[in-house]
Amino acid sequence: EVQKLNQQLEEKNGEIQKMINQPPYEKEREILRLQKSLAEREKAQATSDVLCRSLTDETHQLQRKLASTAEMCQHLAKCLEEKQRKEKGNSDDQISTERSNRLLDNETSLQALICNLQDENRMLKQKVAHV
Repeated sequence: EVQKLNQQLEEKNGEIQKMINQPPYEKEREILRLQKSLAEREKAQATSDVLCRSLTDETHQLQRKLASTAEMCQHLAKCLEEKQRKEKGNSDDQISTERSNRLLDNETSLQALICNLQDENRMLKQKVAHV
């Protein structure tokens, strides 16, 4: 291991000697190349930071929207259930069945909306994790 480290040290010393022996314009060209590379990396990092913040904000907004939609769905389901109970006592079975079907359709569409929002939220979280 010591020999391996000594060999690596010799290689680094050789690279340093090459750099020292290079003409000044070669050194300047290497410095400019490194500065350009650094600037590109900094720009990429800044862009990544902006995208990450944007996705985080959008994720929070969608989470709030999903929560309010879920609350609204629960409220509507309760209202429809109460209305169905009241109407069930006042109407025959056919009308009650039709209303139950409509209620189920409404609940199904609301559940589908919730599922879609949850899927979108999950995809955004994956994008945030990826960024």
